[in-house]
Amino acid sequence: MTATGRSPARVAVVTGASRGLGAAVAQFLARQGYALIVNARDPTRLSETVAEIERSGASVFAVPGDVTDARTQSALEHVAHQLGRVDLLFNNASEPGPSPLPRLSELRSEDFEHIFRVNVLAPLAITQRLLPLLRTAGGRVVNISSDAALGGYPGWGGYGASKAALDLLSLTLANELKGSGISVVSVDPGDMRTSMHQAAFPGEDISDRPLPEITLPFWAWLLNRDPGEVSGHRFRAQSDRWEISES
Repeated sequence: MTATGRSPARVAVVTGASRGLGAAVAQFLARQGYALIVNARDPTRLSETVAEIERSGASVFAVPGDVTDARTQSALEHVAHQLGRVDLLFNNASEPGPSPLPRLSELRSEDFEHIFRVNVLAPLAITQRLLPLLRTAGGRVVNISSDAALGGYPGWGGYGASKAALDLLSLTLANELKGSGISVVSVDPGDMRTSMHQAAFPGEDISDRPLPEITLPFWAWLLNRDPGEVSGHRFRAQSDRWEISES
């Protein structure tokens, strides 16, 4: 229930919402009338996002914590059940790995495992927990991918492998959930001027990259498409145009 005691018309869960793409999308969704459940590891930064959303008049509920932690996942599930529905799950929290990014031949196994826990296992676990509420609402799952999933870029092997796995996970879920009312897509948002991107290039000037707000027209387009039409597809948010190819 919201502060008014009424069930919200639409609810979105956004992970990694304290800054960058997650914060920009959470604020965009608030302006579209969604009630927000937002998550991030840093409670101070998350509170800043919450304050910004509240200024728009939207209802917002903060769940600080690491998405790989079962307690954080349980807290997200608990708040979502209190609101009674999930219309959009935006799995945005991501881990690129050590900074500067090591070559795959030098990537420690423990770092590789951590990347996969954040980028693959956590999105799946949160999706599984929220499936009943997504089914009730005919909701959407958006998993944030990367061009690194396709590029084979030196230094991006661990991150790219995790995002390639997330792409396949998204397609498989879409196929398995066909007919359930739930749609699943993966989206490459493109290069952006974010702290995560800066960490991947320490000491380099990334001021030529656009801010995450450049992706907002894409999210407006996606959320206005029929969920069944887009489910199972992979999109690039910074494309000149967005199309749904024939499967």
